[in-house]
Amino acid sequence: MNIIDETNNAKKDFIISQITERNIRFIRLWFTDVIGSLKSIAIAPAELESAINNGIAFDGSSVEGLSRISESDMLLKPNLDTFQVLPWRGGNNGAARMFAEIVAPDGSPTNTDPRAVLTNIVNQYKSLGYEIMVHPEIEFYLFKNSENFPENLEPIDRGGYYDQLARSKAIDFRKDAITTLEEMDIPVALSHHEAGAGQNEIDLHLNNVLQTADNIISFRTVVKQIALESNVVASFMPKPLDDAPGSGMHTHFTLFSNGENMFYDEQSGFYKLSPLARQFMAGILDHALEISAVTNQFVNSYKRLWAGAEAPSFVSWGHNNRSSLLRVPLTTNDKLSARVEIRSIDSSANPYLAYAAILAAGLDGINRGLELPAEANNDANALTEIERKALGIKPLPQTLREALNYFQNSEFMAKVLGEKIFDYFISNKTDEWNRYNQAVSKFEIDELIYKL
Repeated sequence: MNIIDETNNAKKDFIISQITERNIRFIRLWFTDVIGSLKSIAIAPAELESAINNGIAFDGSSVEGLSRISESDMLLKPNLDTFQVLPWRGGNNGAARMFAEIVAPDGSPTNTDPRAVLTNIVNQYKSLGYEIMVHPEIEFYLFKNSENFPENLEPIDRGGYYDQLARSKAIDFRKDAITTLEEMDIPVALSHHEAGAGQNEIDLHLNNVLQTADNIISFRTVVKQIALESNVVASFMPKPLDDAPGSGMHTHFTLFSNGENMFYDEQSGFYKLSPLARQFMAGILDHALEISAVTNQFVNSYKRLWAGAEAPSFVSWGHNNRSSLLRVPLTTNDKLSARVEIRSIDSSANPYLAYAAILAAGLDGINRGLELPAEANNDANALTEIERKALGIKPLPQTLREALNYFQNSEFMAKVLGEKIFDYFISNKTDEWNRYNQAVSKFEIDELIYKL
């Protein structure tokens, strides 16, 4: 028996002991479709060993983007590192979850598993000696669960940025959500009320990127569960309200090697950022237009990007400049905190594909030794078009259709995602755009019904 087998057996024994000690009756195997919607199948504890050894068969053609009908049989294989008891399903009929890998009946990769796409990019960095560490800031809205929801979206409060509201339902909500997350060994860095009425932010602690992506999926599930128990509605929609900020998922990226932050350079006069960090940034800026369809995958995403309120609209970077696509935070002048923040991602993105696209772009910048363009010292939105052209600052796509035009012509993105996910994504998002164009909006009715 080799070391890997011994390690896996130890993990399996630990899981079985936890199931027995904590009276777990159901084990939910979690995975996502290409868009990032959580899917789940529950198995009994008696079936776990068979699931680990042989997988659980399911119909992949019935899940968005996983397979065609002609190749529908697929297997879910539990990942032993992801076992976690679900706190809201305690008592005598407890439940636990494990993320599952999607494989073909012969055990080969399917090329349609979003988690596997990110794993592939992580392994490319590992081959160079780098560990990817990320820290996401996740924003969401809480609405009253009224009889006329969602026709009338009413936030649960009228608070603003960092407001401490007396008898606030949001404070209790965040406390309950954080407690549940920590019971699932998902560490939280901080939380607060955001700028919009009813808008909140909870930041996850710095962690490796694959575990963070798993944690984001768990985070959304926890928030929705606490909302259900609190009789409110939680939404990660990029921009649910006309006159309020959208919800982003600003993410801080750092590369470590042997415990050292490789984005830090004591001798650098460039905000202490190493040449590696600058090449990483240059790669993201170089591919920003191609990856937008993945980091901002919905029609509604572009209403957030182009509404101002610190959401980036242009391909630029800046030091402590929140209007930029990439921001170098003020606290980057020591070995632990040197990092790069990307501000375009919205809270509804599939974290596996969004992070894979960003990291692949950064790696391409490193491999090609790209030079970082000039810094945008001012708000790019306040510059004239002539000034932006002089600085080489391009606009991000203004619509999903424009983002798809860049995406579908990108050999880079086809390689990163794999042909199957790439083709499905184009099909799914083209359909969304067409349905959006055909839908008659309330704005059109209000604007024209009495005029014409």
